[in-house]
Amino acid sequence: MNSINAKKIRASIILEVIGRPPEHLTETLEKLVAEIGEEKGVKIQEKRVNESVPLKEQPEFYTNFAEIELELESILNLIIILFKYMPAHVEIIEPESIELDNSGWNDTMNEIVRRLHGYDEIARVMQVEKSILEKKLKEVLDKK
Repeated sequence: MNSINAKKIRASIILEVIGRPPEHLTETLEKLVAEIGEEKGVKIQEKRVNESVPLKEQPEFYTNFAEIELELESILNLIIILFKYMPAHVEIIEPESIELDNSGWNDTMNEIVRRLHGYDEIARVMQVEKSILEKKLKEVLDKK
């Protein structure tokens, strides 16, 4: 196996959500599962969306999760799913071993770096906005 696309990958992921009302969690998970199914190079083999249950520590909030088994064209497709949907758990079912050539590794690492740069940019913008808000709040409080 010398290519990133040489063998399909079967993987299982768990998506978890917390919030309220409980029916909104189920709807959200169903929507996320549908979105994952629309991703390029991804086929949903099985899915199970569970019932929402109250959190023990905060019964006014609910939790729910979906178990999804996927067939993916490549490891790159799995990496994209992981960054885009941030599952609580991931397990590669098969193949037992995944081998990539340089091109496959380059594609995978560049996708990871691209997404990390995007998150870094968001964090920097939020830091600047936070500083501006703190400065304005201080000005308002100093006037009082």
